[in-house]
Amino acid sequence: MAFTSERLAAHPAFTSVLGHLARGLRSVHEETPRLARALASHQRWLLSQAAFALHLEYDPADPSSGLTTVRLKEMITGIGGASRNTVLNYLDEMVSYRFARYVDVPGRRYRRLEITEITYAGMMRWFVANLAALDFLDGGSRVATMAAHPRLLRLAQPLAARTCLDNPVWCDPQPRIAAFLWTESGGLVMDELIARSDPRKERDGRVEIGRIDARQMAEHFLMSRTHLQRLFKKAESLGCLGWTGSPRASAMWFSSDFLQEYAGWQAIKFAAIDQAFEKALESLPAESEDRPQDDGVLRAC
Repeated sequence: MAFTSERLAAHPAFTSVLGHLARGLRSVHEETPRLARALASHQRWLLSQAAFALHLEYDPADPSSGLTTVRLKEMITGIGGASRNTVLNYLDEMVSYRFARYVDVPGRRYRRLEITEITYAGMMRWFVANLAALDFLDGGSRVATMAAHPRLLRLAQPLAARTCLDNPVWCDPQPRIAAFLWTESGGLVMDELIARSDPRKERDGRVEIGRIDARQMAEHFLMSRTHLQRLFKKAESLGCLGWTGSPRASAMWFSSDFLQEYAGWQAIKFAAIDQAFEKALESLPAESEDRPQDDGVLRAC
């Protein structure tokens, strides 16, 4: 039975699992930093998941389906996720970095785009990492099942993405979470801090993260040091984090209540993925053979 967000948030190991996931995703950023930036902020997460879902939903029998600028704009502006210009800039960037390409279709008013192989592989890795986290919680075999049936990605990802996009709490997170995730590269920063935290070492309502080298972190995530320090200062003012002494020479800590708040919000996404994966499994027998690209993509993960 698939997890619900409530059950996940209440699981005693869930916060630790977030750390495992964040550490696992480090390799994605190190190997393909530009692709990792597609999920580097919440706005870009919404754009990327929506674009990928539209790509997978393309039906050759329906000329209006698939990923187009108009369809992505309608989906994202409809939830207040981004402006029309932001959608246009995002797609231009995806094409420029060869993460997407235009498909020439004679007689079409709007040009359709399709996701390239490197982007497909990146989404597979991200999806499998989330499935591995769920397997850790209940001893499941989701990752093994995905390896045996890689076409499950094209069945499950659109369901999970649309469930998240239809959830106003996920699309518009609480102010303390938004302080990180609505900031450029803030998602990468949050993942790094989560990866360094250990809920088992909680003391007096604080979870120690360790000393942070702001200059090194900023360089690693291709952001300015001033931008990162401004993010930390805002988070500190909201009670998200602090330092045991001088910010430059002491360890950083998360407030336990903020960590729990963040875990509860993340549970929405994990539940959407788990429920979508379960539905995809139910429809699997009726599906046709795997697409040729799927096997190679999974091996690349």
